[in-house]
Amino acid sequence: MTANSDNATARTPAGAAGGPAPLSGATDHRDGPWRDPALAPGARADALIAVMTLQEKISQLFGVWVGASDEGAEVAPFQHDMEEAVDLDDLLPHGLGQLTRPFGTAPVDPAVGALSLARTQARIAGANRFGIPALAHEECLAGFATWGATAYPVPLSWGATFHPELIGEMAASIGRDMRSVGVHQGLAPVLDVVRDARWGRVEETIGEDPYLVGTVATAYVRGLEAAGIVATLKHFAGYSASRAGRNLAPVGMGARERADIILTPFEMAVRDSGVRSVMHAYTDTDGIPSAADGPLLTGLLRDTWGFDGTVVADYFGIAFLKTLHGVAGTFGEAAGAALGAGVDVELPTVKAFGRPLTDAIAEGLVPETLVDRAVRRVLVQKAQLGLLDADWGPVPAALAGVAGADGGVGGDSQALRGTVHLDSDENRALARRVAEQAVVLLRNDGTLPLAAGAGAPARIALIGPNADAPTAVLGCYAFPVHVGGQHPDTPLGVELPTLREACVAEFPDCEIVTVRGSDIDGPATDGFDEAVELARSADLVILALGDRAGLFGRGTSGEGCDAENLALPGVQQQLLDTLLDAGTPVVVVLLAGRPYALGRAVEEAAAVVQSFFPGEEGTRAIASLLSGRTGPSGRLPVSVPRHPGSQPATYLTARLGHSSDVSSVDPTPAFGFGHGLTYTAFEWSDLVVERGRASTEGEFTLSCTIRNTGARAGTEVVQLYLHDPVASVVQPVQRLIGYVRLDLDAGRAARVRMTVPADLSSFTGREGRRIVEPGDLELRLSASSTDPRLTARVTLTGPVRTVDHTRRLHMSVRTEVLTDAPESGAP
Repeated sequence: MTANSDNATARTPAGAAGGPAPLSGATDHRDGPWRDPALAPGARADALIAVMTLQEKISQLFGVWVGASDEGAEVAPFQHDMEEAVDLDDLLPHGLGQLTRPFGTAPVDPAVGALSLARTQARIAGANRFGIPALAHEECLAGFATWGATAYPVPLSWGATFHPELIGEMAASIGRDMRSVGVHQGLAPVLDVVRDARWGRVEETIGEDPYLVGTVATAYVRGLEAAGIVATLKHFAGYSASRAGRNLAPVGMGARERADIILTPFEMAVRDSGVRSVMHAYTDTDGIPSAADGPLLTGLLRDTWGFDGTVVADYFGIAFLKTLHGVAGTFGEAAGAALGAGVDVELPTVKAFGRPLTDAIAEGLVPETLVDRAVRRVLVQKAQLGLLDADWGPVPAALAGVAGADGGVGGDSQALRGTVHLDSDENRALARRVAEQAVVLLRNDGTLPLAAGAGAPARIALIGPNADAPTAVLGCYAFPVHVGGQHPDTPLGVELPTLREACVAEFPDCEIVTVRGSDIDGPATDGFDEAVELARSADLVILALGDRAGLFGRGTSGEGCDAENLALPGVQQQLLDTLLDAGTPVVVVLLAGRPYALGRAVEEAAAVVQSFFPGEEGTRAIASLLSGRTGPSGRLPVSVPRHPGSQPATYLTARLGHSSDVSSVDPTPAFGFGHGLTYTAFEWSDLVVERGRASTEGEFTLSCTIRNTGARAGTEVVQLYLHDPVASVVQPVQRLIGYVRLDLDAGRAARVRMTVPADLSSFTGREGRRIVEPGDLELRLSASSTDPRLTARVTLTGPVRTVDHTRRLHMSVRTEVLTDAPESGAP
C-alpha cells in the first residue's frame, strides 16, 4: 500500500532548516534505485541497505521522543525521567527511524504542530546522505491523541457496540486526521483479552471474548490502514493475563489458554486486516519476556502466520529486559536478545539500540545480519509510505495550499494557527453514533424511557461524582487526561458537555438540581445528607457513578491504576445504598473504565445504565437514551460481577470455574457477557437445522426468525455460542463463535440463516495442535451468555482433523427482512 500524503511539496535539499550536514567524507546517495516507486518495496530496501553503513542501518531501528513546538519551530527531544537526553545533532547525520509522539507530548495547535513536524522532517532528510525522513507515530486508542482532536469512546465501548463496521468507519476517520498532519503510524488497537477486570487497562481492551475482540479489532485495523496509517496490534501477547490483575505482573497461563484465548484475536487480525505492525508486550509468560520470545515474535508471528511488517517495542520494553526482567546483564545483551527474537524498532527513544548495540556487534556478540533483517522491514515500510520517493516532501496535506505554508516549511505559524480542525462536525456525529450504540441498559423496571409531557418527572436530582465532571467520559489515553492534566492552564481542546449539561438540554421542562454527594475515590461521606435531602425533594434520582481515568495511580482506571477488588471506588457504594434507602426511584448511570459490582442496585435500582468512557459525545448519548429519543442497543463486552471479590472470573471458563458446592466463592455475574436490554421486545422462533450432521471438514446450517414484537424500533444482537459437552481436553462451558446485529422496526421480523464451519469447534488438543474432534455439540442462539433462546444439537462425524492458521475463522450469515412478518412457521 502506498499512501503518500506527504507529497505536497518537493523534498527540501540537504542542509535545509539549519540542521547538521550529512556525514563528511561519505558519498551522498540521494539518487538511486530506492527512489523509484515503480520498483517493489523489497527491492528498493535491498538496494539501499547495500550502500548503508552499519551506523546508518542501526539509526533506522529506533525512535526519538519529541514534542512539537507551539511556535512552529522544529520538534525538541522530550526528556523522560527514564532516559538521558538525546542529542539530535549527533544522531541525525546517520538518519532516524521514527519520531515518537510529536503531537501527543504537549498541547499544540494542530496546524502549528504540523508545521513544526514538517520543519523537523526537512531537517532529518537534509541531514542524512540518503534524504530519508523519519516515520512519525502517535497514540490513537480513543481517537488521535493530540490537542483538539475528537475524543471517541474507548475500546471497551467499541466492543459494546457489537458493530465492527461502525468501528472501522471510526478508525478511517481517525486515520485520515492523523495522515493529514504528517503522522504515519498509530499505536492501536489493543487486542488483549480481559482475564481479570481488576487490571487497570481493561478500558483499553475490547472485551473478555477473543472472537469479539478479534472481529472488532480487525475492523479497526482495516479502517486505519485504508487511511494510509500503519496500524499496530498490541500487546503481543499475554499482558492482560497478569497475576492478580496487576500491571506488568508475571503471567502464568498455560500454552492452551495462550493459544486459544490470548493469541486468537491477533491471528484473526494478522490474517484478515492487512496490519503492518505489531508491538510486543511488557510481560513475561512462564519466565519468557515477550520482547525476547523468538518462538512468539518470529516462529509464530512470521514463520507460521506470515506477518511481514515491523515489530516495535512497547515503550522502554527492550531496556526492561535488563532492568525489570533480569534476562540480560547489559543493554547490549538486551538489544541482541530483542533483535534475535524479532523486535525491529526500539521505542520510544534510543537506548539499547544505540551505543550498546553498536558495541555488542563490534565485540562479535550480536551478528550484523540481525540488523540487516530488521532494517529491511523498516525500509520496506518507509517505501510503502512514500518516504523513499524522489518527490517526497515534508509538508502534509493539511498545510498544502494554506496561507503561510509557502510551498516549503517556512510558513508563518501565527497565520496558520486555527486553520486545521481535527474535531469536525462529521467527527462528532460519528463519535455520537458510536457512543449511542455502546451504552448498555443493564436493568429497567419500566422507569426508562422517561415519560414526556405531563408524565415526565418535574424535578430530577442529578447526584454523584460524575454528574458534573467534563472528563468523566474520557479514558486514560484521551489527550485531555493523558497529557492535558499536566497542563491545567491549557483549555481542554474539545467540547466535553457534562451529564448535567446534557440532561438540562435533553429535559428542558424539568428542574434539574445537582450535588456531588461524594468524590470518586475519597473517604468522605459528609455530602450524603445533602444528597439524601435533594433526593427526597425530587421525583427521580439520576446517580452518576464510576471512575476517574488516570495513569499510574493518579486515577481509578487506566494504565497502572489496578484495583484490589471490583467494589465501586471510594464510598460510592455507600452513597448508592443511602440513596436507595431515601425512597425516590434511582437510575444509576455508570461512566467507568471497568465493570463494578453494584450491590443492591442490581435488584433495587429503577434502572442501571452502563457506559464505558463513551467519549466527547457520551453524555449526550446517555441523555438521549434516558429520554428514549434513542433506544439502547449496546451489549456487555465484559461481565458485570455480582460480588466485588470474585475475580478473576469471565464467562469464558470451564465448569469448575462456575459456581459450585465445593467453594464458598460464587463467581456468577450479576449481568453476563453479551447482556443488554432494549425498549422493545423480541421473539425468537422457528429454529430450523437444515444441516445438523457434518464431517469434521464440513459445516452446519441453521436458521431462525427474530421478530420485534414491541411498539418501537429496536436492535437485537443474535449471539451464537458453541458448547462442547465432551472433549479430549477441558473446554469452556461455551464460547462465542459468531454474532449478528439486527435493527428491526416495530412489528417487523428477519430470518437469519447461519452456516457454521466445523473449524469453529477447533481447539488446542493434548499434543499442542489445533484439532476438530467428532462428537455431539450444541449451537446456542442467545441474547447473551446467560440467556440462551434456541439450541441446535448437531453432530460432527469422521476422524479427528488437525487444522492450522488457514482454517475458517467465521460463520457466514444471510439475513432477510420478512415482508409479511408471519406469526409462526419458517418462510
